[in-house]
Amino acid sequence: MTAVLDEAAVLRAQRQPYVLATVVWRRAPSSGRAGAKAIVLADGSVHGWVGGACAQPTLVRQARAAIEDGEPRLVFLGPGDELDGVLRDGVVRVPMACESEGSLEIFLEPVVPDPHVVVVGDSELTTTLADLVRSLGWTVTTTDRADFSADGCTAVVVATQGRWDEDAVQAALETDAAYVGLVASARRADAVREWLAAAGVDPVQLARLHAPAGLDLGAVAHREIGAAILAELVQLHAAGAFTGIGATQQMPRNEPEQATDPVCGMTVDVAAARHVSEWNGRRFYFCAASCKRGFDANPEKYAGALT
Repeated sequence: MTAVLDEAAVLRAQRQPYVLATVVWRRAPSSGRAGAKAIVLADGSVHGWVGGACAQPTLVRQARAAIEDGEPRLVFLGPGDELDGVLRDGVVRVPMACESEGSLEIFLEPVVPDPHVVVVGDSELTTTLADLVRSLGWTVTTTDRADFSADGCTAVVVATQGRWDEDAVQAALETDAAYVGLVASARRADAVREWLAAAGVDPVQLARLHAPAGLDLGAVAHREIGAAILAELVQLHAAGAFTGIGATQQMPRNEPEQATDPVCGMTVDVAAARHVSEWNGRRFYFCAASCKRGFDANPEKYAGALT
């Protein structure tokens, strides 16, 4: 447990999002133990132990959802005939038909850093925007150079007033920033996009650019432009944009192939599956030997559930 909490402290210092999973209740003979803890990262890797092979795929799926929406959740894993007894608000109920016949309740607490904003440029607007960002309790960095870095909890706002817009935007798109915005007129924004496309910037990356940056408030002064940009960032934050799962992570991940156990409905990682059956030219994957035995005894009963 100490090692898990130590790792959590390191991740927090590094501004990496994670979920702290804690077993808050168990019924024997579940392999989980009350108080057991694990960390789940945004890429689905798990450090620590809260339960057996049946529980882990569900744990990862629910933890990643918690990172994306920022909401904690209590997950109940147990036999299907117990699910109706767990009707409390906020409880995610997952049937688990493993051999142990035990049950677990795991509390998932997402830890996502507050948004950070990198403001590129040097003007009255950049000063105003930085002050507005700080008023929200977010962190901000101002720079007039292309030496910035950005993670999936970061917004980069380029306000270089035409001096080196193209280079600054290109540098921003090469980071993992959750948001890249350019302060410019619509005509200037189109010219920057054309230049970047001609320079070979990937169209998928170029599509990340918000230009002109900020909500459209019409013709407004610099201070109001700062407010419009902050309003857009707040809107995106409320929608879950700054979760720490950056743009490069959102472009195809190397996730394990998964299958559904036809007996209990649990998610099974195909590559790691220990229990496999073949029937009628198809392969079926199971979370436990008991599910495989049930399927083998009557495959027609269960195979149809997956068609």
